[in-house]
Amino acid sequence: MNRRMAPLTIRPWHLAGHMVSRAFALVPLGAGTLAVGMAIYHWVEGLGWSDAFLNAAMLLGGMGPVDPLRTTAGKWLAGCYALLAGVVFLVLAGVMLAPVIHHVLQRFHLEADDGNPPGQA
Repeated sequence: MNRRMAPLTIRPWHLAGHMVSRAFALVPLGAGTLAVGMAIYHWVEGLGWSDAFLNAAMLLGGMGPVDPLRTTAGKWLAGCYALLAGVVFLVLAGVMLAPVIHHVLQRFHLEADDGNPPGQA
């Protein structure tokens, strides 16, 4: 029996291992995006590093900023950072969940192949 015809076995630790390996590969992207946001809030808006971290992390996590913005440049840069953080959030979530989605689609494909080929009774 070849690999494509072998029954699909559930290997949750294998699946979790794929998710963890992808998470480690994406740590630089998340850390770099967080650093850019912290720099924007610290140097443009004049917030302390802890407040800059809080605002950048909240935006990167999809929650939204905490402190009000006071300067026009800060508002523009924070808006651009919010768009960047949204895209990075979607990329991180998509890459992390890709093994799970692949596993589910593979299971549906195997269930569909168990019966007769399409068009035959």
